[in-house]
Amino acid sequence: MSVTILGRTVNGNLIFWGSLALVGIILGLALALLTPLWAGAVLAAIFLGLAVLRSIQVGFFSLIAIAALLPFAAIPIYIGFYPTFLDAALLGVLGVFLARILTRRQEQMITSPLDGPVIIFMLLATASFIAGLSHALLTRDALRHFVEVLLAISLFFATLNLVSERNIVRRIVQALIVAGSVEASIGIVLYFLPQDLTVRLLSLLRVFHYPSGFGVLRFIEDDPLLPMRAIATSIDPNVLGGLLLLISALTAPQLFTSRPVLPRVLTFGFLGVLLVCLLLTFSRGSLVGLAASFLFISLVRHRRLLVLMLLLGLALLILPATQGYVEHFLRGLRGEDLATQMRFGEYKDAIELVSRYPWFGVGFGEAPSIDLYIGVSNVYLLMAENMGLIGVFAFFLIILIFFSYTWPRLRAASSDPEIEAILLGLMASIIGLLVAGIFDHYFFNLDFPHSVSLFWLFMGLAVSAARLSEARPRE
Repeated sequence: MSVTILGRTVNGNLIFWGSLALVGIILGLALALLTPLWAGAVLAAIFLGLAVLRSIQVGFFSLIAIAALLPFAAIPIYIGFYPTFLDAALLGVLGVFLARILTRRQEQMITSPLDGPVIIFMLLATASFIAGLSHALLTRDALRHFVEVLLAISLFFATLNLVSERNIVRRIVQALIVAGSVEASIGIVLYFLPQDLTVRLLSLLRVFHYPSGFGVLRFIEDDPLLPMRAIATSIDPNVLGGLLLLISALTAPQLFTSRPVLPRVLTFGFLGVLLVCLLLTFSRGSLVGLAASFLFISLVRHRRLLVLMLLLGLALLILPATQGYVEHFLRGLRGEDLATQMRFGEYKDAIELVSRYPWFGVGFGEAPSIDLYIGVSNVYLLMAENMGLIGVFAFFLIILIFFSYTWPRLRAASSDPEIEAILLGLMASIIGLLVAGIFDHYFFNLDFPHSVSLFWLFMGLAVSAARLSEARPRE
């Protein structure tokens, strides 16, 4: 057997035995230099890596599981910094993508109208990052997190090319729904356990560089006298809310389609768990985003979802157990609570920064003067701070082209219920996240590369599903 690499033919047996020898050397060094526990971890990592290289789906399943369940977990091996499991998963998926190109297993690159704008967006981000070094020191963490975000955006291209078949799209969607529902279940269980036990359980994750101690718990306005907020294993309740928003919007159309990707009973249960946990996060931005998602789904295809929305709204208004939630939401609308007042202050400061550096922003490091700072609970203002108005324009161009491409294909998919439900859910998820971005910043933030990864994964999946809508479904 021979393999073509970079235009040259290489003996396949040579590659096999060479790889085997390399694995043997690594294992020998691991056993000699590390404890049995660490050697076992290295062995497990090697086998997982080989599995990812062998199967596209294993790579995506690993990425989804990590992004949903252990998004901040770091591998406890110091290499100048502690790499995260998410880093490894992203590199695994992108490595498979590059390997398929280099070995010409990818006979033809799959392209889309979004490719050019996404590349331009990445180049603009890189230019802003470099320009920002004129007034901010280049730190290891800043460089690492920026590279993570570039890898996360690159996931769009890997998804478009690797998840191009109907059965793979279906399984990735199944994995997203199941992983998100598991995280929601964890969030609900930890919320209702005694707080001391919740702290002890979450503190077990400190081996993966998670926070520990009573500080892992989150409360409204950071006041322990006010209601606790669900966090599951996501550390931040708003970040968890963003994940639940994405998965809930993806799941909702599966209730009504004639060809759901999962049994309808399971789907109903998963959506219920997702909605309950979302409410327990007290993430108002995510709730508003989900309402926008559901409204889109109901107006475009499933009017019955409006009934479900009305019932949920009435339950929130009437049930005694939800009155605290309603009051918290109304205080936010009236601008009476501390969190909302702080947001108003952030908006004012962000607008001041953008007015001084309007075109390319100030980069991704520190602000150029002590009277300014980078950080605001609005993804578009944050993007303008980092990349300027040109960067924001490039992002909105991507979104405009995305919906221009997917909308007519959604209309054409009415004869293919499976793809229609998947594409409708993915588009609704993106709409919900765009609305939630008015109040939060997690899908374009160096501190949350898993949220950035999920956003571009959903974009890639939606374009793949839109392409499949043009093909005749198999009976």
